[in-house]
Amino acid sequence: MEGFHIAIVGSAGIAEQEFIKALEQRSFPVASVQMLIPENTSDVKLFFNHQRIEVKQAGTETFRDVDIAFFSAGTSVSRRLAAAAAEAGAVVIDNSPAFRMEASVPLVVPEVNPEDIGRHRGIIASPGCSTIQTVVALNPLHMVNPIRRIVVSTYQSVSSSGAAALQELTNQSKLVLEGRRICPHVYSHQIAFNLLPEIDVFLDNGYTREEQRILEETRKILHTDEIEISATCVRVPVYFGHSEAVNVEFTSPMTAEEARRILGQAPGVRVLDDPSVSFYPQPWAASGSEHVFVGRIRKDVSHPNGLVMWIVADNIRKGTALNAVQIAEEGIARGWIRLDNSVASLHD
Repeated sequence: MEGFHIAIVGSAGIAEQEFIKALEQRSFPVASVQMLIPENTSDVKLFFNHQRIEVKQAGTETFRDVDIAFFSAGTSVSRRLAAAAAEAGAVVIDNSPAFRMEASVPLVVPEVNPEDIGRHRGIIASPGCSTIQTVVALNPLHMVNPIRRIVVSTYQSVSSSGAAALQELTNQSKLVLEGRRICPHVYSHQIAFNLLPEIDVFLDNGYTREEQRILEETRKILHTDEIEISATCVRVPVYFGHSEAVNVEFTSPMTAEEARRILGQAPGVRVLDDPSVSFYPQPWAASGSEHVFVGRIRKDVSHPNGLVMWIVADNIRKGTALNAVQIAEEGIARGWIRLDNSVASLHD
């Protein structure tokens, strides 16, 4: 297959480096890769398959020869440049919240709703990392026994906040152990040896924007407004890997054994569930993995139609880079993303 000309739009940080790694490891059909950085491009050195990647400053005129543009630079950059990239002929796969809830933009998790890729008009949105692992784990069950209600508490690692947050956790941990004073910068409060029930800004209803996104994105991906969803999102002093405690209410009763059987056959899911030997998913073990791990599956003793489970995934790998790359792979396989990416040709 002829290769695609790829642009990665971002800061050349941990997420963008994971994009490069995912493209390499999955033998994506690449003709060229370039890094487009919104700010100064000096001193940035990146490699794809041992070849130096061209690094340029991102602008509205830099997408002329790009087939696929992976955006990972945040909402403001996506709103400023994504439309220009699409108009230049690139298919944009955007990791920011900029377009996720726009009706004309498909919001895709390939294991769940790959058919939505086919209606793109140049821009495809990838959901937030917590939403991705939630729907990958729950959709196979939902297809068998429709879900009525989800209550999820997330335990989200600092890597979602970027390299500065990783460094802050390291620095603060040292200061705490040395008994020295801490002055937080990335977060509102100390993150080392602490938990912060605040991710993104608080809304008027008392939920944070991250919690509201999980509700809205899950409903859009599953094509239903009938599932009731309540989320509490907590930042935890973990470097990589998001964890979730999830209570699910189904239309009819489902046993834990049936859920394990269904999830054991589900794409992208690995079941780790043997409490007798303390065998369950953990964020450190999920780091670097492409899978969503599910364990501690058990009957919800508070509801006859309920199950409780523990879901873990690498938020940078599956929750950011891999999901976007999988969208591109699925689109290419089905002919919805191709070298002639003009919108008119895609919908002939």
